[in-house]
Amino acid sequence: MNYLYHKKQSLQFTKIAFLGLVALSSALSVKAQESKTVKTHLGLIYPLSTNGTHAPLDTNNFSVHLLVGISSVEKGSAFAGLSNVVRNEAKGVLFAGFSNHVGRKSNGALFAGFLNTYRTAQGSQFAGFANLAAGTVKGAQFSGFLNLAGGDMQGVQLAGFANVAKNLKGTQLAGFSNTAQNVSQSQFAGFINVAKEVKGSQFSGFINVAKKVKGTQIAGFINIADSSDCPIGIINIIKNGEKSIAVTIDESQTSMLTFRSGGKHLYGIIGAGYNIKNKDEVYAFEAGLGGHFFQTKYFRLNMELTQTILESFEAGEYFKGTLRFLPAFKVVPWLEIFGGPSINFVSTNTVEGFALHPENEKLVIHTWQNNWSDFRQSLHVGYQAGLQIVF
Repeated sequence: MNYLYHKKQSLQFTKIAFLGLVALSSALSVKAQESKTVKTHLGLIYPLSTNGTHAPLDTNNFSVHLLVGISSVEKGSAFAGLSNVVRNEAKGVLFAGFSNHVGRKSNGALFAGFLNTYRTAQGSQFAGFANLAAGTVKGAQFSGFLNLAGGDMQGVQLAGFANVAKNLKGTQLAGFSNTAQNVSQSQFAGFINVAKEVKGSQFSGFINVAKKVKGTQIAGFINIADSSDCPIGIINIIKNGEKSIAVTIDESQTSMLTFRSGGKHLYGIIGAGYNIKNKDEVYAFEAGLGGHFFQTKYFRLNMELTQTILESFEAGEYFKGTLRFLPAFKVVPWLEIFGGPSINFVSTNTVEGFALHPENEKLVIHTWQNNWSDFRQSLHVGYQAGLQIVF
């Protein structure tokens, strides 16, 4: 899958960044002979500091640098106007106007205006642009654009644009996309979630992509998976699921050609059609969700919740929300007939919409109209019947 390629490219970029930082800090420390621990490290930029050329081998309890600070280990807090470079481990809190770089483990918190890079982390990392980890992260990553964990992500990733992790044992939240190989909890994205195996849930504004899902996929439009029993989306392309094309008609004489797709239990509905009773409001569009119940070899009960609109593409609107109960019988494995009652809520401001459900009609339960609107609402009983080809 394409996401594996992009993830490998991101991991390679992270490893190159780390190797560069390690090489830089090692080169700076060539002349150093012994490491030492100092209480306070003050400076401008290497080697203009109280630790001088020995700084890359020193362990500090507290550091303050006007531009860039370099050290072996930071046990406490470190402040830099531009960047903190820690060759080994940071056990406290690092604050930098631009970036923090930790060669091994960050065991505390990182705050940077632009970028944090580290091998592994246990704690929190905050960056204006990106957090890049080559290995496991046990904690939280927060960034304005990108979070990347080359190993397991055991906590929370929150990014304005994208989160990438090898294995997710926590939660990913991103404005645009989340990518992980194995997910054991949940992914939340404004546009797309991508994973290989999901033992939890995927929530996205547009699309979810996975191979094997043991949980729920919820998308604003489409779910794609090899196996997913409970996808919730308008279109669900499930390899071992069910897809069908149906022709239906309802009590308002609206005929529909619909596409139903989903998994073992849940499915999505999208369709278009024509109302043969009206002259102007004739173009019909439908979308919704459904579920299969009491399934046997030849019979099942389908329950559907749909939204239908009739349009003339001129002035006036017709909206109908429907709850259907549709017993379905299989004539042959690929052909199913169904039909049953429905409960419908209609809101319309068109003459033809009023005529479809007049107040004196026996099937109309109740009608009402607000003084501040030209829309009339009605609640009525209806039906739908249809024939569908299953593939």
